[in-house]
Amino acid sequence: MPVKTPFFPRTSALCHSMKWKIWAGYYAVCSYETLHDAEYYAFRNAAGLLDVTPLFKYRVTGPDAAAFLSRIMVRNIEKLPVGRVAYCCWCDDQGKVIDDGTVMRRDEQEFFVTSADPCYSWFSRFLRGYRVELTDISERVAGLALQGPTSRDILKQICDADLDALKYFSTCKAKVNDFEIYISRTGYTGDLGYELWVENDHALQLWDAVMDAGRNYDIRPAGLDALDVTRVEAGLILKDVDYHNALHALIDDRKSSPYEISLGWTVDLDREPFNGQAALKKEKEQGSKWAIVGLDINWPQLEELYYKRGLPPSFSLQAWRSSIPVYASKNRRKQVGYATSGTWSPILKKNIALATVQKQYDKIGTELQFEVTVEHVRHTVSAIVSKTQFYNPEHKTFTPKSVKA
Repeated sequence: MPVKTPFFPRTSALCHSMKWKIWAGYYAVCSYETLHDAEYYAFRNAAGLLDVTPLFKYRVTGPDAAAFLSRIMVRNIEKLPVGRVAYCCWCDDQGKVIDDGTVMRRDEQEFFVTSADPCYSWFSRFLRGYRVELTDISERVAGLALQGPTSRDILKQICDADLDALKYFSTCKAKVNDFEIYISRTGYTGDLGYELWVENDHALQLWDAVMDAGRNYDIRPAGLDALDVTRVEAGLILKDVDYHNALHALIDDRKSSPYEISLGWTVDLDREPFNGQAALKKEKEQGSKWAIVGLDINWPQLEELYYKRGLPPSFSLQAWRSSIPVYASKNRRKQVGYATSGTWSPILKKNIALATVQKQYDKIGTELQFEVTVEHVRHTVSAIVSKTQFYNPEHKTFTPKSVKA
């Protein structure tokens, strides 16, 4: 039986579509209305409010907290200043990714870690020798993601934090009415946005405050269907879709290194030992087998295939999550990879996808062939390799007070 998040009294009353799914054991809204279009455009043109409570959350404290996290993460957390957030992943001894998430440094000896999978057991394996306390606070802390161009203006109405000075991937404590929250300038939409972390007892007060302040800024509650479209546009990978947890993978071929899933930039190799370091150094020297790329799929060719059968072009209104073969040439004799997720991008007016391809085919501008099935017959259309970050607006990282007068 799924569990209700602390925001359930509000989300359930607003979910007119009755479209729900289970996310990490919790009820999660797919879309509040029958179609998720309005929620998508809220993320891109105004603000959308998403319940992210199902993320797993950990508090790491103690004199060795930074050293401990640096031991289990591929990123050197000891370099992370107080008030900053790091996106990173953690690996097994073979350098294969277990999960990815964020690490927020709230104080010299206090960190807040989020993950998609439950990782308390894995983290606990490496506690010996460190003066650290690791606490799973997943069931005590609720989370909201407020994402979109007007999100800063909304938050400024309800809290005392200097949001004009809060930089991208920074975090701070703030007061809303008579209770405290933590704000992190992070999100999963590729837009300006914030994640708000609050004790369960004040969850509904926070929801109401944000929604009331957002009425003049076109705020909308938003679900996972709209989020999935935005994260593909932003080139953000999803566990169990674009890669698999190495601890759960049934075969070795399903495991990936950070370099193979576009997270190589998070790896700090030359430092004190950390999980997977030797394997990652070797891979860095020898090169990776796979890479994740963006694909810009040729829409005119897709239209032509359907018109030849007397049909209008067809595509899913939702982001798709399935394995679709990618070839080196039209004759489909050589498969060089597979697309793992994609969508029609309403803001870019493009058919886009994220794909895992053999490393030699990851150069920007390379033309590949994307498999399409029309009336039960398989065809291919051209797809141009591009950056995974299809949508990257300037306002996402813009900080008003960083501009010199």
